[in-house]
Amino acid sequence: MGGRHSLELALPGASIGAVAGAMAGGLTLLAGQPTGMAALAALALAVPLGLFGGLYGMLLGHGVFRPGTFGPVGLYWMAAFPVSRLAQEILAPTGGLAEGVPAFLAYQAMIALGFAIGFLWLHERFMPHWLVRRAGDNPLAQDLLGTYLRFARVVEKRKSARKGARR
Repeated sequence: MGGRHSLELALPGASIGAVAGAMAGGLTLLAGQPTGMAALAALALAVPLGLFGGLYGMLLGHGVFRPGTFGPVGLYWMAAFPVSRLAQEILAPTGGLAEGVPAFLAYQAMIALGFAIGFLWLHERFMPHWLVRRAGDNPLAQDLLGTYLRFARVVEKRKSARKGARR
């Protein structure tokens, strides 16, 4: 299983991270920053979030993470998001480090949980569709798709049991 198979699993997460970073960076334009600075801020956040998002997809494909679990993903983004924001702040300073790096990183770690919820929600919506498309050519995608299908069956069985218990 070559690197291409792992990279294919990275694409949905990398896309989500890059788009989220570009959108968040683009908000600096609305905050009154010049266009060039807003573009730099968007790029400076989109690149690391895209890389960390892609890494998440690869780790998911190699069994480090499991579909449908938030705890490990929340911890992952509590580390990855502050690093991404620190890179953005270094490349496109906005004065966010005025209180010092530890305070900045602690605040970003808190915000990271909200980002993790949104990231995971989007990833759980996009990844299965991507896996269906890639499963024929990519054994890692085929295995991960099987994991998603088993998870979906468990969720459906629990949902049916709850409906039966209410009746």
